[in-house]
Amino acid sequence: MAGNQKSKAKMEQAKGKAKETVGRAVGNERMTAEGRAEQSKGDARQAKEKGKDAFRH
Repeated sequence: MAGNQKSKAKMEQAKGKAKETVGRAVGNERMTAEGRAEQSKGDARQAKEKGKDAFRH
């Protein structure tokens, strides 16, 4: 289960980065902001999983 959550976090981060990049290229501030939000969500999920791992070992 933890591996699934880690991959989901990486996917959110990559998707957010791509959305942010496209938003900047097109000049769409909303898309850029959504991309940053998705990256933050992925970062938070990844930090949560790292915290879980620290307590398991």
